[in-house]
Amino acid sequence: MAQAREKTAGAMAAAAEAWLSALNNDQLLLGAYSSPLDPAAESERLRWFFTPTEHGGLALRDQDAHQQSLAMQVVASGLSAGGFAIVTTVMGLENVLDQVEGWGSHWGRRRGRDPGLYWLRLFGRPGSDRVWAWRFGGHHISLNYLIIDGRLISETPCFMGADPARTKLLGGFLCPLQGSEETAHQLIRTFDAGQFRQALLHPSAMSNIVSGNRPQVGHGDTMMPLRDLWRGRFSDTTLDELVDDIDRRAEESSGYTAADHARVAITFPPKGVSARDLGEDQRHLLRTLLTCYTGRAPQDLAAAHDASYARDCVLDEVHVGWAGGTGEGEPHYYRVQGPSILIEYNNTQRNGNHAHSVWRDPRSDFGLDELAAHRKRALPS
Repeated sequence: MAQAREKTAGAMAAAAEAWLSALNNDQLLLGAYSSPLDPAAESERLRWFFTPTEHGGLALRDQDAHQQSLAMQVVASGLSAGGFAIVTTVMGLENVLDQVEGWGSHWGRRRGRDPGLYWLRLFGRPGSDRVWAWRFGGHHISLNYLIIDGRLISETPCFMGADPARTKLLGGFLCPLQGSEETAHQLIRTFDAGQFRQALLHPSAMSNIVSGNRPQVGHGDTMMPLRDLWRGRFSDTTLDELVDDIDRRAEESSGYTAADHARVAITFPPKGVSARDLGEDQRHLLRTLLTCYTGRAPQDLAAAHDASYARDCVLDEVHVGWAGGTGEGEPHYYRVQGPSILIEYNNTQRNGNHAHSVWRDPRSDFGLDELAAHRKRALPS
């Protein structure tokens, strides 16, 4: 996997340098921060979002066509072809969502659902800094990467959502997260009664993913209030009230109490049924489901992840949890968790047609341990 991480980092550096070289001074002030070794830059790097809030960086709509192309080449350097297709489709869905909502959402700006409001920001310069990072995000997208000494250290948190999750086309449907949705349903429907009892976290699904936008996942973490998933409060109090109202209605719909949230809290060791207790066909489906997330990474890195989970001893540490219904269109949530992976998928909002999915690494989100070790090595003795 080391070779794959070096190859990926090289591609990222080339794309990032090309983008930076095309920006003017005003754009660089937004698009380029100092290295993660700077405490202020690091504090900003760890602030990530998946709501339609300001993510920080240089927005696509504030770049010319050539700069936008270079920005998207940076994004593509961190993804497989399939992962890039999901990201760009989700961005385009902002137009569909705008229509679904009657063109009425504004979120304190002239257009609330805007496919141009996806921000790219670099932390450090790939050509001169040993430590650098980059982030791309907007509504329902958050990609986060750290590179140290020419090697990709971390590619998580990696968030992709879709609203609508399923859009009717002429003669078919558009479902950006179809693999993550359908593979999980295939797996859960193979469970016998005993396996399902072990997997069941709660009979009904919570209204959002549990880990939220925390920089790190901890034992006992419960679902965060919606207002905490935004970059601060709105100057317009009606928007603050709207966020709180959306949260209140979602909680009422789920029927969750504090005790329910505690029941589905993230734990170490994980809840759910162990892969050890699954049959071979079920284990194959679980590996396929894992690939729907680790396969977002560039091809060589995704292949290395696949090779890791092909080992029985690694897969045995993975647990599967489920909340909600298993029928078509029923609100549901699932969690796949092992020592170095946390996957969450939630589809409850908009009558089960608004999905959130996240791939995290509890041991290495944002590469914090590796970065701390680098700092320690760099200190004078």
